[in-house]
Amino acid sequence: MNDLFSLQGRVALVTGGSRGIGKMIAKGFIAQGARVYISARKADACEQTAKELSQGGGKCVALPVDVSTNEGIAALVAAYGRHESKLDILVNNAGAAWLAEFDAFPEKGWDKVVDLNLKAPFFLTQALHGALQGAARPDRPSKVINIASIDGVSVNPQETYSYAASKSGLMHLTKRMALRLAQDNIVVSAIAPGAFASDMNTLARDHADEVAKRIPVKRIGTDEDMAGAAIFLASRAGDYVVGSTIIVDGGVTYARG
Repeated sequence: MNDLFSLQGRVALVTGGSRGIGKMIAKGFIAQGARVYISARKADACEQTAKELSQGGGKCVALPVDVSTNEGIAALVAAYGRHESKLDILVNNAGAAWLAEFDAFPEKGWDKVVDLNLKAPFFLTQALHGALQGAARPDRPSKVINIASIDGVSVNPQETYSYAASKSGLMHLTKRMALRLAQDNIVVSAIAPGAFASDMNTLARDHADEVAKRIPVKRIGTDEDMAGAAIFLASRAGDYVVGSTIIVDGGVTYARG
């Protein structure tokens, strides 16, 4: 039981790991003993975060790549392969959003968001299937954790059509992938975050007190809240959680009705 949440000796790759939820997860993994690789589109931010998270004895390596295209996915897999041959934990976190009124919503706002939020998690997992299988054992499966959103669970007032659709689709994709990859000792699950301060969720970042009034527990999520959920799924503690999406939102989804 003492090692239930340990990630000692495991290797993780977190996309979109330079900031926000990805950074929270990467930091938590390192604290539990994992060796962590982070990818992000902006090289400077990726390198800076890796340097920050490596302080104190942990290991975080930056792999600055844009995974929104199959070419980018291939580049990330190649870059990762120059460091490691196996992968214990893949966190598909890189994401984008687009806000526009219904009559003005552009095709590029659909394609950009769906390609990154829904298409990329599938094809990156596919490309890393061999590395995940290489680390997987019946008594210690590899893990794939898809980062969805509560906006894929219930509808919010904002007109983020492609974002809501992509995150809902990602949760269903998680179930389908989980059934297939379980036979390879790879456990697939997802997290649906609520209000966490990030560059994507500027409302929670810049107006936390106001946002907190609409959350049953009266606060926005913290780094520890997100890291805790991800560590649970990535560790031995989450080995029997297959295909499920854990909602981490302080109860706001149920308050929406």
